Amino acid sequence: MIITQILAENAKKYKNDTALVERSPDTNSRRKITWENFFHTSNQLANALAKKGILKGDKVTQLMTNSLEWLPIYFGILTTGAWAVPLNFRFESDKILLCSKIAASRVFIFGEEFVDRIEPIKSELEKNIELWIFTGPENECPDWAVPFEIFIQSESKDPLPQVELNIEDDAALYFTSGTTGVPKAVLLTHKNLEHACIVEQSHHKQTRDDIFLCIPPLYHTGAKMHWMGSFMVGGKCVLLKGVNPKWIIEAVSEECCTIVWLLVPWAHDILISIENHEIDLSKHKLSQWRLMHAGAQPVPPSLIETWQKYFPGQAYDTNYGLTESTGPGCVHLGTQNAEKIGPIGQPGFCWEAKIVDKVGNHLFGNESGELIVKGPGVMKEYYKNPEETAKTIKNGWLHTGDIARYDMDGFIWLVDRKKDMIIYGGENVFPVEIEHFFQKNKKIKDIAVIGIPDDRLGEIPAGIISVKPGCILCESDIIDFQQELPRYKQLKKIFFGDVPRNPTGKIEKPKLRRIYADDKRKDIQKLLR
Repeated sequence: MIITQILAENAKKYKNDTALVERSPDTNSRRKITWENFFHTSNQLANALAKKGILKGDKVTQLMTNSLEWLPIYFGILTTGAWAVPLNFRFESDKILLCSKIAASRVFIFGEEFVDRIEPIKSELEKNIELWIFTGPENECPDWAVPFEIFIQSESKDPLPQVELNIEDDAALYFTSGTTGVPKAVLLTHKNLEHACIVEQSHHKQTRDDIFLCIPPLYHTGAKMHWMGSFMVGGKCVLLKGVNPKWIIEAVSEECCTIVWLLVPWAHDILISIENHEIDLSKHKLSQWRLMHAGAQPVPPSLIETWQKYFPGQAYDTNYGLTESTGPGCVHLGTQNAEKIGPIGQPGFCWEAKIVDKVGNHLFGNESGELIVKGPGVMKEYYKNPEETAKTIKNGWLHTGDIARYDMDGFIWLVDRKKDMIIYGGENVFPVEIEHFFQKNKKIKDIAVIGIPDDRLGEIPAGIISVKPGCILCESDIIDFQQELPRYKQLKKIFFGDVPRNPTGKIEKPKLRRIYADDKRKDIQKLLR
């Protein structure tokens, strides 16, 4: 069933039940909407877009932080038959422009946080963009955009656009990046989105009584696809704006949340707050919290062992996935295997998984090879990128680029990444982008960026810097210089030394990892034993 039809069914069956709650602890505000409100707002947007000539197959960009309006807008776009194009709200102007050019969107829906990033590139964007819709406060709307509420307010009684949607139709364009940091557009179909609902509901058995706490950004497939298991059965979702450990525990307690998906750093910070007596669990209602699942990076076994001391009896799970597989679930540990902490699991519901060598032979035992997966969640293609599509999807198998192995029980363990991408607290960090930035410094001869293991954040970006002869650089100079970078791209470790390159000019990063990262990795492994 197309997910817009699931929304219509929820609105019919659970009309006055709460669908979404938005909690903003920093402003002490709380908003909510019912399933009928959710459906109604989506329909208003769909009608308004249709009246502006938005047709099936057109693209509508969505650049917003999490809010009560995010999901109704997403579903409204899908209802028109247009493609939803959610962008990472961390993107700077250059990435926004690049992704918009690839998508060739006709409409751009954005929040107040992004005006300053859009205005420098607005003239370029308007080669395709015909309509700007502003979701922030009406009195802050720039004169070149229309406020969202005004745009949809006259559409309350109109019938829905008569658009025939097929389960195989294209639905959404999500942007990811390769090791070069150049975004690739992942094209997902309505069938992909439907399967995300089915696989999540199959894994975690959500019911209408479950309440899902959503903290990660909705532009990402991870958060949204985990929510879809609850969405499928009409369960409530609480959107928490902020990741303060105290706010998370308060939200679980006050909203009676039963399922929470956490990134590893957030779980780590909650434990630290408990151990430092900043959070007193006895003062919160937590007995209904039945499931904590974590993902987006390898989960340290020691973290889960400590977690289970403070939350005994609570189910734990982890899922592996990627944007190209429509989010998490293609490999799944399962709550019934929670005692087997460490592996990412086995093939998820309706998924197949194999570990193969360089020529595609299936590996068994403890041999390491590339993890490949096959199932209804495999993307249609990299949009406008047939070469990368052909490299990534072969005979229906999605090549993940991750190196994995089986253990003796048939569970899959991640070994390393085939790519150089760093996963820093669940965010993808691309070394080449940072290297290019630092090469602007006239005192730097060469630089290599690698990931160094970190027990809380998974990995942290580290730079090995070679200084030009006759120049002097110290760590404080580098810290000052990198302030122009977003914080998540800034170097967390700085080393001064030679940057080895092979005869073709490529940085020999394996050698650097052996020098700078392996000792740290061994230290962490000792702690996890």
